[in-house]
Formats: sequence, structure tokens, C-alpha cells
Amino acid sequence: MKVFRQIGAEFVDDRGAITHLLDDGQTMIKSILLITSNAGSVRANHYHKTDFHYCYLIKGRMEYIEQPVGGDDSTRQSVILEAGDMVYTDPMVMHAMRFLEDSAFFAFARQSRHQDAYEQDTVRVSLV
Repeated sequence: MKVFRQIGAEFVDDRGAITHLLDDGQTMIKSILLITSNAGSVRANHYHKTDFHYCYLIKGRMEYIEQPVGGDDSTRQSVILEAGDMVYTDPMVMHAMRFLEDSAFFAFARQSRHQDAYEQDTVRVSLV
């Protein structure tokens, strides 16, 4: 599991701040979504066959759970994310998000998230 904690500003002056959320010079992003979630709700419970994504929590708290496809319960991992944290999800990794507070996050994905393309690459599971 790749978790990036409390990503901070790299440049600050009297105009404000610049924070690099993702700037590795290699990753191609085709989709950026802003997703809000109510406290107590669960999202995801799926995996992507070829897509990956980064999720950057801008507000709230969530429990993020992941398990490789084909893995047993001993391969399951869980972490609590706070505002300012980001998690990366590889293809073929089942994942779910349980929101502990009203929350908002950005999802940065390699592939289009238009419904038809999304459904072709997504497999629903019952992780949580």
C-alpha cells in the first residue's frame, strides 16, 4: 500500500502556496474527479483490471482497505486517512473506502471515467 501523509506546500509566498500532489514526470492522468461522501458511507468495493488511481483526501477522514485480487484475508491492509493524505491503488487490487466523517477527495486516474469505459474496467466485489 502506498500512502502519502500530510502532503505539504513546497513553495509559499505572500500570494499563497503551491503543493505538488503528483509530479513524477511519468504518470499520465486522463481523469480527475472530485467526490464527496457522507459520514458512514462506503465507496468502491471493486477493483480495476487495468486502471490505477491516486485519491487525495481534502476534507474529512476515511478508512481505506485494500487486498490483491486472489489474495486471502491475510493480505488485506487497512489505514486511516486524514485530510492532506493520499493513497495509490494499483490495477488488480480490490479496494473500499469507509468514510468516518463527511469527506471530499480528488481521484486522479489513468483512464477515462466516463461510465462505459469505467464499467468495462471495473469488477464489483464485497470487500467491506
